[in-house]
Amino acid sequence: MVTISLSMIVKNEENNIRRCLNSIRGIVDEIIIVDTGSTDNTKEICALYTDKIYDFEWIDDFSAARNYSYRLAAKDYILWLDADDFLLPEDRVKLKKLKETLNPQINTVMMNYNTGLDFQGNVIFSYYRERLTKRECNFKWNEPVHEYLLTEGPFLETDICITHGKIPGETSSDRNLKIYEKKLSNLEFLSPRGTYYYARELKDHDNFLEASRQFELFLDTDLGWLEDNISACSELAKCYLKLNQDKRALACLFRSFIYCAPRAEICCQIGYYYQEKMDYETAAFWFQFILSLKKPKQCWGFLQHDCWSYIPLIESAVCYDRMGDYNKALKYNTRALKIKPDSLQAKQNQTYLQNKVALNRKNKTKGVP
Repeated sequence: MVTISLSMIVKNEENNIRRCLNSIRGIVDEIIIVDTGSTDNTKEICALYTDKIYDFEWIDDFSAARNYSYRLAAKDYILWLDADDFLLPEDRVKLKKLKETLNPQINTVMMNYNTGLDFQGNVIFSYYRERLTKRECNFKWNEPVHEYLLTEGPFLETDICITHGKIPGETSSDRNLKIYEKKLSNLEFLSPRGTYYYARELKDHDNFLEASRQFELFLDTDLGWLEDNISACSELAKCYLKLNQDKRALACLFRSFIYCAPRAEICCQIGYYYQEKMDYETAAFWFQFILSLKKPKQCWGFLQHDCWSYIPLIESAVCYDRMGDYNKALKYNTRALKIKPDSLQAKQNQTYLQNKVALNRKNKTKGVP
């Protein structure tokens, strides 16, 4: 059986850290906490779980802090978590089993990162991350912000999930944006990946014009990861819509088809585009087209799961309702309701559409045109 070090970097996480460490306790063989400047009770809480707590002077570089935490690890494999990550009970069981059965020839274990849940706890947004790596490989973290671990195979892709849950009421920070701006003011070079994430930060802070320029710059390098290229097309389209450049937005969405077969997330955006233009027939085409697509099985990029089933069904219902075809609308809404029986929108739609269909039948019986 292999041994595992948990290596974490934290700062002011007193609201999150206990849940995280409770969820992993009893599975890992050591817990390493690298604190980057907490002023709350984070370190005191961590001391209840481990005596391996270290200070690291923050230098606006997440990779530097993570690499320091990895150098402190002493076990066969290193696992990383953020303070607002945790394992659900079923994933604790899976990770324990993996620890007992992992082939030591594996260098990197990929795990699903569930970052979005609906009110019923269903996963609606996820992607894969490198989570467990062999220590002797000495893999390094890269990029000061939105860092990633540069690894190599042999890989093992598992169904173990790490769940991400932010504390309600937390607000978006401009920390990452400031790090990028500081680098640029110092005339430092941004990698293609850095340019992509800088553009995302700009968009998230409503600087749509500069964000669009950075997304275009990123795509023009033709050096991005395929999944980032697709995501950049999606995000760039959102920027152009905010800038009232509708045709450029639509062109960006179709541009994503260069990189791979159409993705449901992109096709939903196209459907919404035509829906906004009140071209319900074209919108319905795109929402129904999604239903013919197969969700990627070997995809380490972002997946918005509702875009592959629930959303195209319920939006098809909306489109046919607008076109006055209530029978078709009811058919699609019924399918959406089967996928999400607790959906308030689908329930309300179902009652409304059933009444519409019944009224049409009644009118036809009476000969009303």
